Amino acid sequence: MSKLLWKSLLVSPVVLGAALVSSGGEVRATESTNPNLAETLAITEVNEVQVTENQLSELPEEPASAAEAQVNENQLSELPEALAPATELAQVTPATPSNETEILNQLDQYSREGKSESQLTSITELTDVSPGDWAYDALRELVEDYKCIVGYPDRTFRGNRPTSRYEFAAGLRACLDRIQELIAAGGVVTEEDLEKLRTLIQQFDAELAVLGTRVDNLDARVAFLEDHQFSTTTKLQGEVIFALTDSFPDDQETFALQDVFALNPVAAAALGADAAGNITVDNDTETIFGDRVRLVLNTSFTGTDSLITRLAAGNLGAFDINGPGTLNTGETFQTFNLGDTGGNDVVVDWLAYYFNWEASSLYVAAFGGIHSDYVANTFNPYFEDFDGGNGALSTFASENPIYRIGGGAGGAITLGVGPLESILGPNAALTLGYLAGPDAANPTNGNGIANGEYSALGQLSFNLGDRIGIGLTYNHAYHRARSPIFDLGGGRADAGFSGGVVGSFAANNPGLLGLAVGANAAPTVTNSYGGSIALRLSENISISGFGTYTDAILIEQGEAEIWTYGGGIAFANAGKEGNVLGIFGGAQPYAGSIDVFNNAASFRVDDVPYHIEAFYKYQVSDNISVTPGVIWLLNPNQTEADAVIGTLRTTFTF
Repeated sequence: MSKLLWKSLLVSPVVLGAALVSSGGEVRATESTNPNLAETLAITEVNEVQVTENQLSELPEEPASAAEAQVNENQLSELPEALAPATELAQVTPATPSNETEILNQLDQYSREGKSESQLTSITELTDVSPGDWAYDALRELVEDYKCIVGYPDRTFRGNRPTSRYEFAAGLRACLDRIQELIAAGGVVTEEDLEKLRTLIQQFDAELAVLGTRVDNLDARVAFLEDHQFSTTTKLQGEVIFALTDSFPDDQETFALQDVFALNPVAAAALGADAAGNITVDNDTETIFGDRVRLVLNTSFTGTDSLITRLAAGNLGAFDINGPGTLNTGETFQTFNLGDTGGNDVVVDWLAYYFNWEASSLYVAAFGGIHSDYVANTFNPYFEDFDGGNGALSTFASENPIYRIGGGAGGAITLGVGPLESILGPNAALTLGYLAGPDAANPTNGNGIANGEYSALGQLSFNLGDRIGIGLTYNHAYHRARSPIFDLGGGRADAGFSGGVVGSFAANNPGLLGLAVGANAAPTVTNSYGGSIALRLSENISISGFGTYTDAILIEQGEAEIWTYGGGIAFANAGKEGNVLGIFGGAQPYAGSIDVFNNAASFRVDDVPYHIEAFYKYQVSDNISVTPGVIWLLNPNQTEADAVIGTLRTTFTF
């Protein structure tokens, strides 16, 4: 029965006030076209039992105990005279909540839903109540005479909403408090109203007692929390990863250095190549165990904004496989390798602010921003965890590498697409972002947010129906000489060369090919075109994939082509709710071709670096997951020597 009907059945405005909230389960009844407020009364039912007129009998003088689950017709007896209706009723008394936690949850829910901005002074303030409602007069008296009704924050009453016994008890207590105020102030309260209240108090004695006890306890707990809270505006969130990992096989590999990169004989010899240009690398690694910690201070000033201050520490470096000298590959990077501070030194690795402006979402990063922070969607569900510990193991399987081109300080805006929503759907969005590189805070000439490294990204995100999501992405970036392309804005190494966080050495450093003919390394401008798609086959099965082509301009030297693609399938709730089985495969970013000085030096892909990954995240509890997985790298660093990485990752979140 609806809340409005429940109120209409009360013979007194004071009783009606107590019925703002109702008994232990939901109320159901059929509305009458012209009910008589003085002749009708309904009592709630927890399990929504349907009762017909021939099932009704007279109610007992004392209600059934709150511990009893149900009563049948034979348990019903005479209704107290003061509340006797003209029609017969049935009452089913609900079971009491199973524990104190359930009681608290009910009270907390009522508190959240019933919170109002101010006390009502006129029935006209309730936007969903009109004079034509059959309980209008009773409701008006409660609001204007007794003043023990408050509406919802949106100025609605929601009279048809089902209520619980604890809500009823809370409303009854509010009216009791109001009557005490009236008596103390010399107001008039009729004996008839008082008698009806006494009857209701008897019926809801257990709920009122529990309510009073719990409110007292909650007041004490709130006072304690206010005295000991970390901040009124900031929440502390954290993630800790323990990882046990190793790579195989543990042996030496010999291959032509030309496979990794075309270098002149002098440079090749400096890296240890023999006269034939072959080099031997030691891929022997030890099993390692380490950690990565992230602590996030999430601050909101308005309730719709978010200031992110993230602290990070870690001690897990990526494996070096098929990397002669300093020609390291980024293909071995796992997500917990991002945040390696060497010896668990604590650093601020991300500082950003999210807020809304009218219908747009804005993002400003003062440090450590990356493109996947702000785009509407990366379209890689279950694999993407923003380099956290509950998605894929590798940086490659987590997201399209186009998001890893550049990073740093800057901003972004996500807009609706207006008239195109009729074509692209209501969730379509256009995102534009700009991030300056590692020297964004450097005031010297040639640096800063405009003259140093940067990347600018645009993405159109939209859905096809409710099962397919698509993202079309463009990234334009500038990289200084010796700076890897897929670097998350990390910039160049202080000495030698550096690899990216995904992809082969040649894919990250095509501007170094000039060294093969005695020239300097070239700065690089990249234009990358990518697409991502996610398909939800069922509630628990998702397929996703991406592809990106990068046209690299080696300034005053030549050009290069870089390719990457991949796809995966994820099975959510595999074996248990919260578990995820993920399988992903593709080609990590690789140099398809590099040409400098009109082909005076050139590089052509010989071996595509394929990546196959499988992991199973087992959700131990809400805050702990364990993920075993394996990564098989075929032709890592664009050479023929394969490698396998095995990992056991445990993630704690709080």
